This record gives sequence, C-alpha cells and structure tokens, in this order.
Amino acid sequence: MGCGFVFPLWLLLAGLGLMAQGMAPRTRYEPNWASLDKRPLPRWYDEAKVGIFLHYGVYSVPSFGSEWFWHNWKNLRTPEYVQFMQRNYKPDFTYQEFADEFTAELFNATQWALLFRDSGARYVVLTSKHHDGFALWPSKHSFSWNSMDVGPKRDIVKELAAAVRSVSDLKFGLYYSLFEWFNRLWIDDKLHLLMQHSYVDQKVRPEQLELVQEYLPEIIWSDGDWEAPAKYWKSEEFIAWLYNDSPVRDTVVTNDRWGMGTACSHGDFYNCADRFNPGVLQAHKWENAFTLERSSWGQRFDVSLSNFMSTKELVKEIVTTVSCNGNVLINVGPTKYGTIQPIFEERLRDMGRWLKLNGEGVYGSVPWLYQNDTETPNVWYTRGQHEESNSSITIYAFVLDYPYDSNELDIHPLGKEVTISRNVHLTGLDFGTDGEVLTKQTTKVSMLGMDNTEVQWSSNHNKLHVKFPPKNHLDKRGLDYAWTLKITIT
Repeated sequence: MGCGFVFPLWLLLAGLGLMAQGMAPRTRYEPNWASLDKRPLPRWYDEAKVGIFLHYGVYSVPSFGSEWFWHNWKNLRTPEYVQFMQRNYKPDFTYQEFADEFTAELFNATQWALLFRDSGARYVVLTSKHHDGFALWPSKHSFSWNSMDVGPKRDIVKELAAAVRSVSDLKFGLYYSLFEWFNRLWIDDKLHLLMQHSYVDQKVRPEQLELVQEYLPEIIWSDGDWEAPAKYWKSEEFIAWLYNDSPVRDTVVTNDRWGMGTACSHGDFYNCADRFNPGVLQAHKWENAFTLERSSWGQRFDVSLSNFMSTKELVKEIVTTVSCNGNVLINVGPTKYGTIQPIFEERLRDMGRWLKLNGEGVYGSVPWLYQNDTETPNVWYTRGQHEESNSSITIYAFVLDYPYDSNELDIHPLGKEVTISRNVHLTGLDFGTDGEVLTKQTTKVSMLGMDNTEVQWSSNHNKLHVKFPPKNHLDKRGLDYAWTLKITIT
C-alpha cells in the first residue's frame, strides 16, 4: 500500500482506446483568449460563404426607423420617434404594449427555410433576443417578455430551427444580445461600476446555456458587448464551455463581440463592425454582416425603393467579400405578421439563381494571390480549394461589369508580372518566366453557366484576352449581375 495514487482504470482504458484508433485526446481550451484563439475554425463555416441574418421582434410592430425604436424613443427622445408615437398612439402607450401586436399569425417556418435554401445560403442566424430583451423562445429568465407568454404564443426559435434542419442542409445559428436597455439588473450592475455581476449571473449566462442546450445552434452571434469588458460578461468562461463541453463543441463558431476591445481580435470569425468590407485580404476569417435594406436591420415601412440594395449590388458584395477571405451574412427583417416582404424574397431568389450557376467559384473557395485585377477594374478572383491534381490550379475571375463596348476583356489572373519566387512558392506550380505563360497547351478558359460553349481567348505572357459569348446567349441562360471565368492551369 505504499502508492498514494491509483490511476483510474476507466481513464487508462479510454487512453488505450484512443491510441488504438489513432486518435489524439480532445484538446481542452482554457478560459482565456490566449488558449481560445488557438482553436481551429470548423471547416464548414469557411466553406459555407453565405448566410442569412434575421432581425425579428417587437420592434417589427411599429416598423418605424429601426430595431432601436425603444431606445431612440425613450432614451434619446429622438424627435421623429416621439412625433410618430404622438400621431399614432395614445399618450400613455408603452413599448411593452407593442408585444400584444407582435402576433406572427402568418409565420410559417417551413416557408422561410425553403426560401433560405433556394437563396443559396448555407447557414441562417436568427435574433433570439435583441437589446429590448424580448426573447423569441420561452426563456425561463424572461417572464412575460417572451414569444410564448405574450404575442405569438409560439416558440419561434424552436420552429425555425426544426424547419431549417428538416427541409435543408443549412446550419442554424442564434444571435444573442448581451445587454438590455432597460433591464434593472443590468442598470444596477452599471450603477455599481460593473463590480457586481448580478445581470450576467442571473440573466445572461442562464439564457446562453438554455439556448445552446435546447436548440443546439452551430453559430453563437454575440452582440451588445460595447458597454462592458469581456471579464464582466465572463465571455472567456462561456466560450471555453462551448468549445470543451457543450453539445455543439465540435462544430460551433462564434463571432468577436464579447466585450470592449474584443472586436477584430478574438473569436472564430471577426465582424469588426456592421457592414465591414475592407476590400483587401484579411488573414483571419471574417464576416460581412449587412442589410438588404440599407438603413435598418429590423423591418420598417418608412422606406422607398432606393433604400434597398439591388441584386447587382448584392452579388458585388458577395464577390468582393469572398475574394478577401470573408463570408457574407445578409440581413432581412420580417414583418410582425411573420412574413418576408416580396422585395426581400426577390433579392434572395435572384441570389440563389446566381449562386446556382456561379457557386462553384464561391463555395469552398480560398483567396487567390490577388483579390482584384488592378489593370481591369471590377474583376475579382478566388481559387478552387479542391484541385483535380497537384499539377493543376483553378482560378475563378468574377467580372462585375459586362464589356458592352467591345464584348472583349483583358484580365491578369497572375498579376502584372510572373516570377519564379511568387508563382512557384505560393502556388506550387512553375509557370515559367520565359515566353508565353498562359498557353493553349497549359491553360483552359470557360465561363460558368455556359456549358458546351467554347470561350475564345488569347494570351500575351500573363494577360488573358477574353472574348465574351454574345450577350443574348448569356441572357438566355440566365447569366446576369456578374460573370465567372474559370481558368484552369496545368
């Protein structure tokens, strides 16, 4: 009995089992950014490229201004909001009374999910709770201020999650606002200079755990982080639990809004700011979250057609983002009735048709040596991730402006100059440096969506001169908004 420690038999057997299967023990992450930032990004997110964002809640009832209606009306006393309420509601009307009118009687989760599937998106993120604190699920920590107790009398999160998983392969994610404008626990913590954590301990953390354990979201899109540091929100502890012990630990991804100073610094992918699209390659995976209606994330009726992004603008946003190592998260705001307005549906279906023809250059792609063509404006590049062999490479050139004047275009997929140091070391291919680089023997050029149609082209060293098929041939095949040249070099 001289040994003071007995190695557990179950742990020994587990270790032997892992060794037999050739598996390494699961990495456990510590609740600090140094450790959390080492976690590899789950592959599905990088390959997905396109997501749908949904801002849906009590703010959908007034449908005026933006989803920040309550704050702008009561905290800021913004004149147009005050006047809107004076003109349309009784003097003592409260924001809480809007919840009774948040009926969602036409909400059909399956219809939504089918639309998102047809849009070509690969994931969807629903606002489970915005800054007004109204929960779209029967939160145990939001009595009479959730979609089961008041308004729809339905679990919106559950219905949409089930529908998305039933009729599509989309990943399901949830947005969650850390703070709430008028929550007394939050206000009291601020009055105590954030030295106490009553709001986090009694509201935020229980709801976060509830959402993950009940609905298994594979994206946790955090927001409302700017008024307190991550230590107050206990963000590192929550993310460590997500990565180590949650039921979605192998697939879940998080953004970067976990406390003051975390934006563009921590998280599986960076948002950095709303509508962030830097136009240059980013080393860390990032996401461009933007709205189809330019001004508001939530539904509003005080709009005109000019407030909406056109399909061509939408496609350009996708192309420029993906070329620079980003994903797009495209926001629509449903109505209080639970419907998605036809203009949003039209844009999403247009996007779906475009991606069906051009998605080969989007999904699963990786950044190319050059993101855009500096010689010919509005041409952007990606590279195919899965090459047919080690001796070939596929480059996709997205042409955003059709060459109406000549029907011909010069592009430079290998840059202005081709050198051994650049192309051998960075692509693994020796294109050579003498004479013609892009030859008929080494290069194949085609246009996505134009199967069985030969694209005429010629080359001069690193320049490709491409003659586009006649515009009426493109139109007949539904090719519009942007045209994708596929360049395969062996």
